[in-house]
Amino acid sequence: MARLVDLSAKPYDLSPEQIKWVEDTIAGMSDEEKVGQLFINLFHFGADAFSGGRLTNKEILAKYHIGGARYQGAKSSQVQALLNELQTESKIPLLVAANCDSGGNGACADGTYIASAAQVEATRDTQVAYNVGLVSGREARALGVNVNFDPCVDILFNWRNTIVNTRAYGTNADDVIKYTDAYLKGLVAEGEMIRCIKHFPGDGTEERDHHLVLGVNELAPEEWDASFGRVYRHHIENGVEMIMAGHFVLPEYQKKLNPGLQDKDLLPASLSEELITGLLKEQMDFNGMVVTDASHMLGMTSAMRREDYVPQAIAAGCDMFLFFNDMDEDFGFMLNGYRKGIITEERMHDALRRILGLKAKLNLHRKRQEGTLLKTEKDLEIIGCPEHLRMRAEAADKGITLVKNTFNQLPIRPETHRRIRLYYLQGEVGGIMSAGSRVLDNIVAELERRGFVVTVNDGTSRIKGPTLKYRQEVDAALIFADIFGYGAENNYRIRWKTAMSSDCPWYVHEVPTVFVSLNYTTHLHDVTMVKCYINAYHNNPETIKQVIDKIMGESEFKGTPNHLVWTEKWQAKL
Repeated sequence: MARLVDLSAKPYDLSPEQIKWVEDTIAGMSDEEKVGQLFINLFHFGADAFSGGRLTNKEILAKYHIGGARYQGAKSSQVQALLNELQTESKIPLLVAANCDSGGNGACADGTYIASAAQVEATRDTQVAYNVGLVSGREARALGVNVNFDPCVDILFNWRNTIVNTRAYGTNADDVIKYTDAYLKGLVAEGEMIRCIKHFPGDGTEERDHHLVLGVNELAPEEWDASFGRVYRHHIENGVEMIMAGHFVLPEYQKKLNPGLQDKDLLPASLSEELITGLLKEQMDFNGMVVTDASHMLGMTSAMRREDYVPQAIAAGCDMFLFFNDMDEDFGFMLNGYRKGIITEERMHDALRRILGLKAKLNLHRKRQEGTLLKTEKDLEIIGCPEHLRMRAEAADKGITLVKNTFNQLPIRPETHRRIRLYYLQGEVGGIMSAGSRVLDNIVAELERRGFVVTVNDGTSRIKGPTLKYRQEVDAALIFADIFGYGAENNYRIRWKTAMSSDCPWYVHEVPTVFVSLNYTTHLHDVTMVKCYINAYHNNPETIKQVIDKIMGESEFKGTPNHLVWTEKWQAKL
């Protein structure tokens, strides 16, 4: 028999009064209300995707009885207004989640970025990790968020993996534990927040993206236990309340737990009884709540019909289901699964106790009674405050990393290299993560403010022109790679604007050339010929200012690269 939750034990530690509220609330629920509590709905601002179409928020809450909410980012005042509305109209207070992995910018558009996980690793400073968590918690709570779907505790073993390249805190379990510990301490230092770590059983061993394909963690049981398993056991012991099940198979461990499994039987963790009930809840003694990763990701959808996997996720041991596709349809799939016994009465009751147990731990029911559940305009004053901006500046200073400078081409200053040819590389133009033209505009403005004369290279042409003329007209070349992507490719690399584009660094022996990455850390794979390479980790104005300071020699480089930056290419080190 599956191990049932103990609400008096870690990570809940509920009082008898809190447990009574949980049990009394469940006892008063209809079947439809029970099923609704299993869902986290994604609310969009001015869009219908993954939501209720033309239904109002009040109608969504009344019809589907959702247990939790996520939202697509907007400005802080808009987000706060939405969350206040949802909490006001919901019969049972909601778990409200955000994805703050780098600071408050994960909670709202005007939130404060502090540092990505890769940047934290480069600083080698747990205080920076703590500050990321602190600002994430402060700014998310000001909006009404009470669950954070971060940090990512994946381990970056494979340099080709770009989905966790900047979200993993290290290439080994020790670093991931050290920095995520500090992050989580900061997250809850000044207020309540449900901590959620992801993506169980662990990303980072292969290069593909489980948004687009079934993920595979190839590690043998003993290898997994010594790496990912050690990370999860550590945080379970420290009382983490929630774990997100990723759309990954762990083939060797699943076959160890169930020797009868064949390859065709392997299911991702989000649907796997072996991994969620057997390994995580029973073998690893996790007494908290498990939420699926987003249910529209192909690592999940490729497993079986949606009609089957909606209830299967709960039957396997997950307690909440992340996002509707079609609300009526998914709600019906879950309700039918419950009434047909796919989700047993025991499993439903256990899932509801785990969900409502977190609401009780946050005392959401008491806060509603006391009138303290909703947030105020004054709470928003913490968003982007001077203290947080100072933390962002400190993180940039400590993190920006000079990976190589084998020709000793730095510093580059207007007194000696006034005429700059600027090359700006983007990822998905018009995609979810596209920055548009603002980053290029910021770079040009910052260089010109320092006294450089900047010419932006077109890059849509293959014509390079005479090299001697180039050397007469250009004193130095700066390449800024602002490459982001999400869910459109399995991994993201440099994509030139055209075949043999004039942006390609054919000029590295003609003039001093500096390459700056504003996101991914492994671009040397595609530009091994570059002799001066910098990882700057983000494209915010503070980072752009500081990376130019360091290129000019006005500030020293302090970041430390990990070994994956060389992408296993000997020529990258030349």
